[in-house]
Amino acid sequence: MTGGAGGAGGSSGGARISNGGAGLRHFTALVLAAGLGKRMGSDLPKVLHPALKRPLLIHVLGQIELLRPDRVVVVVGHRGSLVREALAGRVVRFAEQIPQLGTGHAVQTAWAELEGGPGTALVVAGDMPLVRAATLRRLLERHEREGNGATFLSGVLEDPKGYGRVIRDVSGEFVKIVEEKDATAPERAVAEVNSGIYCFELEPLRLALGFLRADNRQQEYYLTDTLSIIRSRGGRVGVERASDPRELNGVNTPEQLKLVEEALRAFGET
Repeated sequence: MTGGAGGAGGSSGGARISNGGAGLRHFTALVLAAGLGKRMGSDLPKVLHPALKRPLLIHVLGQIELLRPDRVVVVVGHRGSLVREALAGRVVRFAEQIPQLGTGHAVQTAWAELEGGPGTALVVAGDMPLVRAATLRRLLERHEREGNGATFLSGVLEDPKGYGRVIRDVSGEFVKIVEEKDATAPERAVAEVNSGIYCFELEPLRLALGFLRADNRQQEYYLTDTLSIIRSRGGRVGVERASDPRELNGVNTPEQLKLVEEALRAFGET
């Protein structure tokens, strides 16, 4: 595990994880917004690229704010000062991720802003402007109702290329998420994918972050790995499936940005 995680560091190998049951009214929203987005062909932080004249990040925050989180934390990195300027006037806390060593590392860098707040965290990527507040609410409600240590949003796609695959056992129970670059051929054939949106209880998350390793092809600390860690130590991991797979669409290229704008118009945004 990398340093700088605040209280998220190591624990004994035999540690067991308890499950949460925090209410929807009390949660922290953690938005991951540190990436450059090399394929966008611009030096602008990816989350600041406009969709229908508003930055991607503003679309995401607008949906989150409808749920009235207790606090909002935004993880910045590449040209973070521009992201801070774009959010001037909003009640937002910031954490800085330099260098960017993966989504798990992003949460580690934000740990000081998570501690002392509500015991539940909603983690959302800042480049997913199509996710709706109603979907996020269903995710939070399932997390609370089932008393999970972690719950994530999945979707079934006709073309799952580029997404982490949701691996289940023969009984249909969640086992793990495998990133595409690390997946075997049978795993890549799975159509159910991870959205990159999660709900965690902080104590299970803290323990799981302490076990993260960058032993993958990307040499990054994957937040997805915390789910199988939580499960292996007695925590429950739930899955909420998005009813509209378009909500899982992120933006990595100018072509994807155009598709997202078309979907936003279909959702009634102008």
